[in-house]
Amino acid sequence: MQALELLLTRSSQPRLQAPAPEGEALENIMQAALRAPDHGALTPWRFIVCQGKGLKKLGDIFEQGAIAEDMSAKDIERAPELPKRAPMVIVAISKYSEHPKVPWVEQVASTSCAVHAMQMAAVAQGYSGMWRTGSYAQNGEVKNALGLAEQDEIVGFLYLGTPVTEPLPKPQKETGDFFEFWD
Repeated sequence: MQALELLLTRSSQPRLQAPAPEGEALENIMQAALRAPDHGALTPWRFIVCQGKGLKKLGDIFEQGAIAEDMSAKDIERAPELPKRAPMVIVAISKYSEHPKVPWVEQVASTSCAVHAMQMAAVAQGYSGMWRTGSYAQNGEVKNALGLAEQDEIVGFLYLGTPVTEPLPKPQKETGDFFEFWD
C-alpha cells in the first residue's frame, strides 16, 4: 500500500478477528512506534502487548477498575470481555519526564503519534485496528495496576487483528473548514 493512499483512506476497524500481527509484521508495528516524533529523545512511551492470557489479565484489570469506580453491574460484568474484541491489544502509555523544553502535552502527543504509526503499520501489512480510550484510560485503578505515575497517561488501547469486513468509505471533509492560509 502506498503511503499517501494509506493516510488518505485511514479509518478505524472495530470488528477484528484472529490472526493478530506476529513475527516480522509485529516487529514492524513496534518499530514504527519508535519512529514517532520525540523532542529531546525522551522516548516517553511504554507499550504493553496483550494477547492470549494477556487479554484476560487486562480484562481483569478493567473489571477491578469498574468495581473501584462503582460502575453499574452491567458494566462490571462487561468489563473483562472488552479486551477480547480483538486478538491483540496494545496499551500505549505516556511516561512523563520533567524537561525544561519538552512539556507534558508534547510527550503525550509523541505517544499519540506512536499509536497512529502502529495502526498505520498494521494496515499497511493487511491487518487493521481500532484506537480506543474510554473511561478505563482515565481510571485510577487501571492506571495503578499498570504501574503509572501520577502524571503518566494511558493514551489509548490499540486493538489489532484481521478485519472482519472491508472498511466503509469515509466522506471527505472540506479542508477549508479547518485550514486557513496566511499569505
